[in-house]
Amino acid sequence: MTQQQYIINRKLNILELSEKLGNITEACRRLGVSRRHYYDIKQAVEEEGIEGLLEKSRSKPRIGNRVAPEVEQMVLDYSLQFPTHGQNRTANELKKKHSIIISGGGVRSIWDRHDMTTKALRLKRLEKYSAENNAILTESQIQALEEAKEEKQAHGEVETYHPGFLFAQDTYYVGYIKGIGKIYQQTGIDTYSNLGFAKLYLQKTALTAADFLNDKVLPLFDEHGMKVLRVLTDNGREYCGRLEDHKYQLFLHLSDIEHSRTKIRRPQTNGSVERLNQIIQDEFYKVAFRKKLYTSLDEMQTDLDEYIKTYNFDRTNQGKRCQGRTPFETFDEGYKLYEKYVQEKQPLPEEIVAD
Repeated sequence: MTQQQYIINRKLNILELSEKLGNITEACRRLGVSRRHYYDIKQAVEEEGIEGLLEKSRSKPRIGNRVAPEVEQMVLDYSLQFPTHGQNRTANELKKKHSIIISGGGVRSIWDRHDMTTKALRLKRLEKYSAENNAILTESQIQALEEAKEEKQAHGEVETYHPGFLFAQDTYYVGYIKGIGKIYQQTGIDTYSNLGFAKLYLQKTALTAADFLNDKVLPLFDEHGMKVLRVLTDNGREYCGRLEDHKYQLFLHLSDIEHSRTKIRRPQTNGSVERLNQIIQDEFYKVAFRKKLYTSLDEMQTDLDEYIKTYNFDRTNQGKRCQGRTPFETFDEGYKLYEKYVQEKQPLPEEIVAD
């Protein structure tokens, strides 16, 4: 007797016993099946005869070279949650947060099948989804939909070979808050790893620029056995002046840090920190100012510190050297290069131009 014959006979026994006893409930109890199962069998025989009792495969055929349906759905869900993320970042975040293994090309193939290959198309799909389902959007989705045009990003890239080789610093005007005053942010980024730093002040002076390095930046480098060798800033008064009477210049001198300046009226030369300013504006301030009414600088700094921690340790980065890793992972792994070029004093690659 084959497996299929055994299954058919067992189902027929249920019908025969219930007819013999004249009691469906008792027949089902004796055979250990539910009444629903009995009626399913009875309906199958009435509609299809004996063939209706054959076991049918419930699985749908898989189409070659396509991911599992549940993975495809997770990609679509993530793409609606974060419509501004590109294919590689989407793949990296799914791997990091959900252990989903899929390539950037695989993500793009899914987008292509669902007409979501561009940021504009994904935002359009999000708008449609929100309207049809009366869905409550997250802060990141609201932020994406509110962007009326592409953000202006600073362009230009500097060559850098290990953590601490070049640290970019900038002053960013956050805005005016009643009861607090004008708020300025000292922003910094290690141009090798994209590790970011930020601290808020009520003034933009040489002292606040120096305090930022002393309080936020150098302690972390010291903790990991590395130093900042050079900083890159614009030509603002808080950064430039005579050594003998300029606190920032004096601090750099005492810390043995060299100072490079961008070309006048060419902020794109410091593109790394300009991009970080834009990221913080889009991902932190636009969200935070809608959710909370700040009454003190310390309160703002606490929330900003939490965001910077997320940026450095949790947010994957598509930079030249990060390639899907977090900034801190890239920073930590870059110690080997710092050790090679700084501590062991091995020559830098030939493409580095001497000062």
